[in-house]
Amino acid sequence: MNNVLAELITIGDEILYGQTLDTNAHWMSGELDKIGVKVIRRTTCGDVEEEILQVFKEAEQRASIILITGGLGPTSDDLTKPCLAKYFNCDIVMNKQALAELEAYMTSRGRELNKLTRLQAALPEKCEMVSNERGTACGMWFNKDGKVFCSMPGVPHEMKFMMLEKVIPRIKKEFHLPVIYHKIVRLAGIGESWLAEKIEDWENSLPENVKLAYLPNFGDIKLRLTASGNVLDQLKQQVGLLIQDLLPLVTQYVYGYDDDPLEKVIGHLLRKKNQKLALAESCTGGYVAHRITTIPGSSDYFNGALVPYQNELKIEELGVNRVTIERYGAVSEETVIEMARNVKDKFSADYGLASSGIAGPGGGTPDKPVGLIWIACAHGNDVRTRKLNLTKDREVNIRLTSVALLTLLHQRLVEND
Repeated sequence: MNNVLAELITIGDEILYGQTLDTNAHWMSGELDKIGVKVIRRTTCGDVEEEILQVFKEAEQRASIILITGGLGPTSDDLTKPCLAKYFNCDIVMNKQALAELEAYMTSRGRELNKLTRLQAALPEKCEMVSNERGTACGMWFNKDGKVFCSMPGVPHEMKFMMLEKVIPRIKKEFHLPVIYHKIVRLAGIGESWLAEKIEDWENSLPENVKLAYLPNFGDIKLRLTASGNVLDQLKQQVGLLIQDLLPLVTQYVYGYDDDPLEKVIGHLLRKKNQKLALAESCTGGYVAHRITTIPGSSDYFNGALVPYQNELKIEELGVNRVTIERYGAVSEETVIEMARNVKDKFSADYGLASSGIAGPGGGTPDKPVGLIWIACAHGNDVRTRKLNLTKDREVNIRLTSVALLTLLHQRLVEND
């Protein structure tokens, strides 16, 4: 079955100027994916007639479904409606149904229909009106040689209602859509290029209807398998068998699937084992604790954290030996070992995690440059450490360190399962 292709067009100078964030296209892409429509391009265009018409022309050459948001207001800078009329070579006329719905909408809110608002009911002759039950700007549906243009309001809650209630049902009715199934395998502790090399033969053997995408983030990677076909259960079974072949190659790096972040998987393991976690965060400044506590019910397994940013607090509150810091420095393997052990004991936890490093952008030395981080995980009498050599970007270093800490903890939990 051939893919049904869509292009999304957002119209408005405010998007290009960075004054308004285009959340519509992101949301629409997800909803179209659910019904088997493949979005091939998302375009943002300013309030310039020539550019809008050119974007329409280019989109029609690439896609069967062109969805447009924005530019439907009644003022002079709202050009979507006149541009569509010009593109489809027709006049703009008062639409009786649109006018009746607009009058009812305004009356229900105790408002009068003025001359400018009344223009919202004037539509291109060749369009079919799409009712807007959440606002004053109705949508417009055009058919042209088997291709569909549909214009919707840019106001997110109006667009979403129209999309779900009117547009998607009609797309499903007018197009023979394939089934698209996504499965995500989540990994941490391995770089993208190393991962690609490990699974190269497996990737090359994937069937034609299954595509693989690498989606790297701060310290972890999502492998997304996308299968297309006619029967959802068959696709799920096919992808499941492919993942069975993948796992022996990367088992030690896989921590979860689909929408489960690393902190959620860790929480599940700790709860299952009835074990507790405590944190001593220096360079990460509480960011790991934040991630842990974003998961509902984390109080079942998270005892607490210290953020001993100053050396005196490492000594006085966490109990790190003063001699250790004087001899080896706060950023050292010896210091994070004591931090991890001591926070575990101080908070009566089963696992203690600790970080200490130079997040940057300043504070580095030739011996200990910016981006040098030490992390540790204590469990029982055993402490595992890692030395990280990261970037000169402070925020990036904090995020990468948090993933490294959680990955180290996850590996320990799996080992002890």
